[in-house]
Amino acid sequence: MKTNKQVSRREFIRVAGALGIVSPILMPSHAWGKKTPPSDRLTMGFIGVGKQNRYLLGKFLTRDTQVVAVCDVDTTRRESAKKIVEEWYAKKTLAGYKGCTAYEDFRELLARQDIDAVCIASPDHWHAIHVVMAAKAKKDIYCEKPLGNSVEEVRVVRANYLKNKDKLATQVGTQRHEYENFNRVRELILDGAIGELTEVSAWGSRKIPRPGYLPAQGEPPPYFHFDLWLGPSPEHPYNPGYFSGGPGANCLSWNMYWDFGSGQIGDMGSHTMDLAWNALDADLPTSAQAKGDPFNPEVTPVRLQEDFDIPANDWRGAIRVSWFQGGAMPDSPVGYLNLKGAEIDHGALFEGTRGALVAGFETRALIPGRNQADLTYYKSRPKEKLLPPLGNFQMQWIKACKGNLKTSCNFDYGGKMIEMMLLGLVAYRVGKKVSYDGATGVTDNPEANALLHREYRPGWTLNG
Repeated sequence: MKTNKQVSRREFIRVAGALGIVSPILMPSHAWGKKTPPSDRLTMGFIGVGKQNRYLLGKFLTRDTQVVAVCDVDTTRRESAKKIVEEWYAKKTLAGYKGCTAYEDFRELLARQDIDAVCIASPDHWHAIHVVMAAKAKKDIYCEKPLGNSVEEVRVVRANYLKNKDKLATQVGTQRHEYENFNRVRELILDGAIGELTEVSAWGSRKIPRPGYLPAQGEPPPYFHFDLWLGPSPEHPYNPGYFSGGPGANCLSWNMYWDFGSGQIGDMGSHTMDLAWNALDADLPTSAQAKGDPFNPEVTPVRLQEDFDIPANDWRGAIRVSWFQGGAMPDSPVGYLNLKGAEIDHGALFEGTRGALVAGFETRALIPGRNQADLTYYKSRPKEKLLPPLGNFQMQWIKACKGNLKTSCNFDYGGKMIEMMLLGLVAYRVGKKVSYDGATGVTDNPEANALLHREYRPGWTLNG
């Protein structure tokens, strides 16, 4: 789809938009009831084809895309994904389709010049390397959360995106962002329904305790390249327990371990904090502190509370943002509301000078404060002023790849959010409040600074 010999469709749209040109030629062909021509399809490759990327395959196998490659270290998975793709296109009789190639090594996939974009759903400890190398290969990128497992990783990911933001479309896979409740929550906060915003908390109730890394047990099956699965992470012996989670839950068998994941912060924490982050227009924190379970050098904490100081912006003052997990919870804004018993297992609490807002992914409740609780200070938006629906989350990225590059969860937005939460894990590990310079990515604590990056096995580097 991309070519150096002619102006790309994306570049034409960008230039035309800047010149104010409006023409039917800018409309996608399916808007006229026609099939998308082969030259207009987004050519895609998939890195990691476990349960999550199988789900995403179903989202991306449309007439606006053309999946030509899949990659996984598990032969059975990649061959199964290849079969799914080819059977799909066989039914659709896609003109010019030449089949789907299955790769064991992601570098072979990224080397293909005919691939425009990649969807990454590899294990968490691989995300940053996959993203950085994909960006260097000039691919548009959809990456599952989290964007990295360390502060340094997500900063490098974000820096590579910002260098290429006028060329690449990116999206972090926090797909709940498409729920219209995210817009309604943002409107209530921006429009002053709780007065001036002072404090925001998000929480998740999931508990997955682990004692430590698993001991050696058996040998990797012949169809599974375990050493390539480990990749940049430190050496660990094979144990089938790391892969026993079953469909849709396999990540829960390994993401609690420091060398493979960031626990709930990189899992449901990313989804839940997104509900809060969407309403804040926040920059990086100036400080972080955290407390939780006693530190285990092998396993991330189950119970955890992180607190951050977020600087003021042009519409609100400085605020405190907190993350709670594993049974830790924020205090209720009113005595009669028990947040622990409210059946919102993942939610957000916004507190202001005149009330509070409690929200789940698809519901919200406004709680006026004790004083000045008549709500006369708040005027709700007319219907025509409501934030427009995002629509399908994956389709937003596809349109961005083929046109304006705009997505709701690009690597700047999502990168800052997960950088904050990973910084909280650093503060937890040192057991002290740390000051943070978001411009340089350095704290005031040498012990904390040493924990901002991960040590990779020989042969792997963050910059590819």
